[in-house]
This record gives sequence, structure tokens and C-alpha cells, in this order.
Amino acid sequence: METYPITIGKITRHVPVVETLPGVHIPLIELMGDVELVQAAAEALVKHLPPETDTLLTLETSPIVLAHAMSAISGKPYVVVRRKRRPYMQDPIIQEVESLTLGVSETLWLDSRMAEKLLGQNVALVFDVVSSGGTMMALEKVAKKAGANVVARLAAFHQGSSKLPITFLTEIPILQTA
Repeated sequence: METYPITIGKITRHVPVVETLPGVHIPLIELMGDVELVQAAAEALVKHLPPETDTLLTLETSPIVLAHAMSAISGKPYVVVRRKRRPYMQDPIIQEVESLTLGVSETLWLDSRMAEKLLGQNVALVFDVVSSGGTMMALEKVAKKAGANVVARLAAFHQGSSKLPITFLTEIPILQTA
């Protein structure tokens, strides 16, 4: 199996290269279960949190571990936006997103009780990987609908071209084959 080296701080991993669309291959980053890589990324990203940051905002599933580690280091709470509606949700904020990376559209859901935690807060968006930036833009819309102000867009990895200014730690390639 072909692999690609990624490095954050002193931690290097050789991740598998997978085909996501015909002729398009990417290094597959899996943070969940890799405590050392998550810790290295969290320690590096916390240094980029603006001092006015009140809360971290992330999505399920993969970036949760990163936001959790950043929360433990910084003492800032975090809120998770869901990718599916849960039965317990009351009057959720709903935001459609067109994900170019996944090639399908999806919906983001934030329960009103979680939205209340964001009202008037300065939030930092936390992602594991940002490609086109479409999902991050949708998360920013959720934050604004909840009454929050986005003060930072942070990602461990960046891939491709994003329309948003994002602070990231490592660039990873999109590999095309003929």
C-alpha cells in the first residue's frame, strides 16, 4: 500500500494514500485513536488561539478528539455540531453544506441548548482537515446563527484550495493520476 509521510512537531506518520474519486488520491488522515498525533496537533494549534477566544466549535466525528485535546490544554470549552439530527434535539439550527471532498451534500445540526452556549461568544472553529472550505463555511454560518463571532479558523491539515483564511499546521497534497 502506498503511504505518504505527515509530520506535526516531532510526530511523523506514514498514512495510506486512498482513491476518493476516480483518478484522485489523497493521504488519509485518521486522528481518532492516535493520541500522540492528536496531542501534537492540539499543542501546536492552541498557540494560534486568539486571546479573545471563549469557546471552540467543531463537527462530529473526526475533529472532536482534536477539539477535546485543545480544550484540555487551553481550558476553553467546546461545542460539537452534529451531522445527523438526534431525537433529543429541540429547535435545532440547521445548515446545508455542499461538501466537495465527499461529493455529496450534508446537513449540520446544532441543538438549541448547545446554541445557547455560543450566544455572544468568540469562537474558534476547529477541524482536522480542510479541503475546499465548504464545510468550514457552513460551520461558520451555524456559529453566526447561534449568535457567536468567529475569531479563528484552525485546522491540523490543509489540502487543496480553500476560499477562507485558515491557520493550519501541515499541507497535504491531492494526488492526481492520469
